[in-house]
Parts: sequence; structure tokens; C-alpha cells
Amino acid sequence: MQRQRVIGGLILLVAILIAAMLILLRSEPEEKPPEELIPLVEAEVLEIRSGNLMVQGAGTVRAREELTLAAEVAGKLVYVNPDLREGQRVAQGSTLFRIDTSDYRNAVQTAQADVASQNVALMQAQEEVTLAKAELDRFQQRGVSGGNAYASVDSSDYAAQILPPDVLAKKAELDGPQSRQKIATNGLATRQPQLQSARAGLRRAQANLANAQTALQRTVVRAPFSGIVRAEQIALGSYVQPGQSLGSIVGTADYEAVIPLSERDAALIPQLFRAGAGARIEASVYSDYGGVRYRWSAYVDRVNGLLNPQTRTIDVYLRIPNPIRGGAPAAVAENDGKSTTASGTPPLFVGSFVAAEITGRALDSYAMLPLAALRAGNKIWLVQDGKLHIVTVDIYQRSDTTALISTRGLGAKPTVVTGNLKIATEGLRVRIAETRPAAKAPATGPSTAKSDAKAKPVK
Repeated sequence: MQRQRVIGGLILLVAILIAAMLILLRSEPEEKPPEELIPLVEAEVLEIRSGNLMVQGAGTVRAREELTLAAEVAGKLVYVNPDLREGQRVAQGSTLFRIDTSDYRNAVQTAQADVASQNVALMQAQEEVTLAKAELDRFQQRGVSGGNAYASVDSSDYAAQILPPDVLAKKAELDGPQSRQKIATNGLATRQPQLQSARAGLRRAQANLANAQTALQRTVVRAPFSGIVRAEQIALGSYVQPGQSLGSIVGTADYEAVIPLSERDAALIPQLFRAGAGARIEASVYSDYGGVRYRWSAYVDRVNGLLNPQTRTIDVYLRIPNPIRGGAPAAVAENDGKSTTASGTPPLFVGSFVAAEITGRALDSYAMLPLAALRAGNKIWLVQDGKLHIVTVDIYQRSDTTALISTRGLGAKPTVVTGNLKIATEGLRVRIAETRPAAKAPATGPSTAKSDAKAKPVK
């Protein structure tokens, strides 16, 4: 028993000695500074551009010229163009419909006969004036010679048709020397009123002939321009009245698009209110068809000087020449592995909703900012030397996905934060998440590669 106690005490003493030696010989722990937690952010480098701003807008295409077809004369339709159907195209100068010309040809012949008759009446009146003047000259010569100027007047003279010969002779004795002057100034004696009446009758007959010829010409109605038939209410054999609407045609030489712009966007186009007066502002319109976007060239035709009372915007009218010609694909598109060719391009349709780009003010530099990077108060978060800087920018234009901003205060190669931060302060250290491009999928199977992102501190 005593021996066991001695052995236990020795073991305890050895254990205490070993523990003391371990405590005395232990090394001091290495001291490390606490690890700083740097937030990880998504960012991208802004694209810096120069040149003209492209003012964005949207509107509706409408016809610049639209004609309502109507008859100018009454009659039965004896011909209707087969292309005069809704949706069909008609060429300029083509005959649209024709009215029976029988009555109008007869009216022309009647008017021509009346003109011929009035020409004969005018010739007769002119001859009578010549004879009357000759007789007056003979009377005046007799009066100068001292004799009675009316002594030889008989019932066959033109003067006798105004007053009988005996009355003329008696009148000459009473009037004395003044009678010769009265004869010279008497218009009835020279048959001038009858001549004027004949001339007026000829003018009236000629006017009637012109009206008849015009009515005959109006029996044939031709297309004043090339266009597309919007509507038609016409049938062969029907009777039409003057002014009766028979359809409408939309001109295809030019269309126009009405683009409403805010005052801020309109201010980006310096020559906007001089458009059409020597200043040509180029533009483009875009329309989607079959999943492909097509482009047509245009230019600013005019600007409405009155604000739209409902939207408080400025209406800009873009003129689109030759819209029936297919538009050019705005970008290379693929359809079942085949590229879209110009032969399959569609025309621009009236009533289409289109996007528009109008050439605006020229700038030395501006930046394309993703809209996700724009913060409240027109601020952005720039990353410079691994630190966050908050910058207020001027916005030139904003769309659904991007904003055009000034480059003042951005630096040479600005990197902007597009993601969110719980707390953003000036000078905050951040890390940028670098996204690797996705690997290409094998040609024989579906893609299994995924984008790999890792944190990388900014140097």
C-alpha cells in the first residue's frame, strides 16, 4: 500500500515537471492584423464616343399624300381599272375609271356649232359697221360742200333704219351746222352696239364650248400619282354623281412619321426649327418585321410650332422617301442559319409604329452609361485605384437601357459600378468581380460551360 502511494506521487511529480517544461519552452503565437472585408462589386468600363448625338424617338407612319376619288361629272361607268381594288397598286397616269361620253360629245358638237354661228354673226356685224361708217363719211362730205347732207337719204340706207329720210331732212334744217357733228358722234349710226353684242355672243359660245370640252375630259379619271388603293366603292355600270366619293388612294412616293420629342430632346438638335429652310437634318426610322429590324433613310421635313396640348411635346415630321422599297437590315440577322437578304426585305407600312434616330448636336466626347449604373440625383460610382468615387454627371439623353452623359470628371478610362452596395461612401475600398467569358459549346452537343466569376482586387 505504501509502495503504491510512492509510485503515484512520482508519476504526479513527473507530470507536473513535464507540464512546467512545456509552459516554459512554448513559443509566442504569431500576431496577424485583422483581415479587412472589402466589398465585391460588379463594374464595367464606359465607352467614350465623339460625334453627333442621335436623338431617339418613336412615332407612327402615315401617308403624306392621300387622295379621295370622286366623279366630277354625272354618268354611267363604262370602264373600271381592274387594279382599283383595296390594297392594289396603281401607277401614275393610269386610267382609274371612265364615264359614258355620249352626252358630253354631243354637247361639244352643239357648242362648236354655236361658235360657228356666232362667228358668222360677228362677220355680218363688222360688215354693217363698215357700211355705216362709209355712209356717215358721205353725209359729212355733203354737209361740208354746203348741201343738205340728208337730201339723198332713202329707205335703203342704214341711217334710214334709225330715223326716216324726211325726219332726217327736217332735223338737218332745224339743227343747222351742228348736225354733222351729231352724226359723227352717234354710236347707233355706226352699228357699234350691234358689233359689241356679236362679239359678246361669240365669247359666250366659246365659253360654252370650253365647258363642254372640259366636261368631256372629266369623263376619264386618271391617277395623279403612284399609290396604293386604301378603299374603293365602285362598280362597273353604276351611275355616279358629281362629288360622289368612290374610294381613296395613298401616295407611295413619300411617307412621313410623326415623332413627338420632349423639349430637352428637341434642344439637342440645333437646326431643328430651320428644317426645310436650307438646313437638312438627316434621320433614320426602324421597323421590325419577322423578328428582324429594318432601316429606312429619312430627314426632318418640318416641325410643329405648337406644343401638343395632351403630351406637352414637340411634334417633328420625318419625311421618308421611297418607302415601298425594302428597308436595309439594321444588323446582321440569322434565320435558320441563313442571313437575311435584300430580296426579302419588306416595304414600310402605313400605320406602323417605328423607332427614329435624328442627328443631333456634335460633341467632342460623351460616354455611354448603362442605366443600371445611374444613381439618384444623376450620380454614378466610379472605381479609381481600388476606391469608390461618387461623381455627379450631366445627362444628355436617356433611353430604356442607356444614358448619354458628359465626360467631365470621368477620367481617361472610367470604370463604373453597375451593381448595388449596401453602403457607398467616398473613398470606400472595393473589389471588381471579373467575369470570364463562357466557353464555347461542343459542336455535337448542348453547351455545359458556365461563366466563372472570381474576386480580383483592383491594382
